[in-house]
Amino acid sequence: MSGQGEKRSPVIAEGDRFFTTPDDLEGWQPGRDLGQPGEYPFTRGLYPDMYRRRPWTRRQYAGFATAAESNARYRYLLAQGTTGLSVAFDLPTQIGLDSDHPLSQGEVGRAGVAIDSLEDMEQLFEGIPLERVSTSMTINSTAPILLALYFAVAEKQGADLSKLSGTVQNDILKEYIARGTYIYPLGPALRLATDIFAFCHDRAPQWNTISISGYHIREAGSTATQEVAFTLANATAYVQAAVARGLEIDEFAPRLSFFLNAHNGLLEEVAKFRAARRLWARLMRDRFGSRNPRSWTFRFHTQTGGSTLTAQQPDVNLVRVTLQALSAVLGGTQSLHTNARDEALALPTEGSALLAVRTQQIIAAESGVTNTVDPLGGSYYIEKLTDEIEQGAEEYLRKIDAMGGVLSAIETGYVQREIQESAYRYQQAVESGGQVVVGVNRYHENESQHLPILHIDPAVERAQVERVRRMRERRDAGRTKSALDAIEVTARGDANLMPAILEAVKAYATVGEISDTLRRVFGEYQESVVI
Repeated sequence: MSGQGEKRSPVIAEGDRFFTTPDDLEGWQPGRDLGQPGEYPFTRGLYPDMYRRRPWTRRQYAGFATAAESNARYRYLLAQGTTGLSVAFDLPTQIGLDSDHPLSQGEVGRAGVAIDSLEDMEQLFEGIPLERVSTSMTINSTAPILLALYFAVAEKQGADLSKLSGTVQNDILKEYIARGTYIYPLGPALRLATDIFAFCHDRAPQWNTISISGYHIREAGSTATQEVAFTLANATAYVQAAVARGLEIDEFAPRLSFFLNAHNGLLEEVAKFRAARRLWARLMRDRFGSRNPRSWTFRFHTQTGGSTLTAQQPDVNLVRVTLQALSAVLGGTQSLHTNARDEALALPTEGSALLAVRTQQIIAAESGVTNTVDPLGGSYYIEKLTDEIEQGAEEYLRKIDAMGGVLSAIETGYVQREIQESAYRYQQAVESGGQVVVGVNRYHENESQHLPILHIDPAVERAQVERVRRMRERRDAGRTKSALDAIEVTARGDANLMPAILEAVKAYATVGEISDTLRRVFGEYQESVVI
């Protein structure tokens, strides 16, 4: 199976011309495999009119330093035409540590915004009406806590939770595969993820309860085929876990969403998005027996490929990002984040973030690709690539099923090894020159470009540490302790943890305190060495 997705379509040589023909589409049936936009199997898009009805949601992933500074950036991005917020949290927040924890030193506010308590979350969204703005939060191990904080802020604004729209990533399985910001063992982690499914079904029915991520799998070095396969293997595990909890598939499946990467191979990426959509529809209808067409729809957010950006000649990244964003639009994405040119060097400056927003606006308003649905559909090459990626992903899924499912495949290190081998082959190709990276192994410049980059003042960490300490002194300590005790009691049983967590954040329990309470009950995951 190693190398799956490395193949390319067969080509026919005629003199110095190379092209794909209908004969290469063996067994391909337009009615079965292509269909109409907005109809099963959704190869051509989820909606009949796609972007002719309305454009994709333009999100810009942002968050740094303090809640106040990130709030200012959100207001700026909304004023410049973004239509949804996407929140980046710093590493301590992601792994359930407060800013004053010894292990947080040097990381507070660096990779995203530092959130310790409801006080920070209120400041993060100050002046932003949550009923009218769609928010995506990239958070996994601590997703129940951050979602509870968001809901608590919304309630303080007087918002109706049933009217909130947005997404919490809540995809813990890919953390064991590709990112590493896990806390708890697999079983308790899946329980927390499905607790969010059930809670939102009852209280926040418009909220997307998970964004199952292939993005980080691709960033770790997978091929396009592996990105689809391992993402859908994880999705299958979430569906199975939710059904085992007693949830009806057509009650939670319509709120599942996905998050994919857009890399440099424009046509392969378009085919990847189409293949993922078709394969998910078939899995949900035929394997899981879903009867609701909304459960069959592969709704996905796309972010351009961070790992493709180079520190050398950073202005060239604008071209890379434009092509990647175009592939996402041609592939039918529902929302899109465009990386900034300076992200190989630091978090983006305000000017770089604005250029990234303008990239999406030019594609939407000036390129003409939104005038028709699935403009590349029917291309022999695109359809062949779509078939190949789908078939390769299905082969991986069969192998993972034979292992007993993706949890077993993760615990034995199978998925991690497959990604590592693909990453190794790619790096070998770069170093040999077989894979060209402009500005890195070809087309060098003697003089380096100097861009202004965003610097996080070390004073930010000191101020945040003092802020959380002062908050602990002001809060009602008895109320906080009672709320944390209730979480521990709930965790030792099998009831949904979300109500207890929501009450705890309202009592100003911190992210670290809630996480530590769960650590005492669940323990911590110990990674197996993958060789």
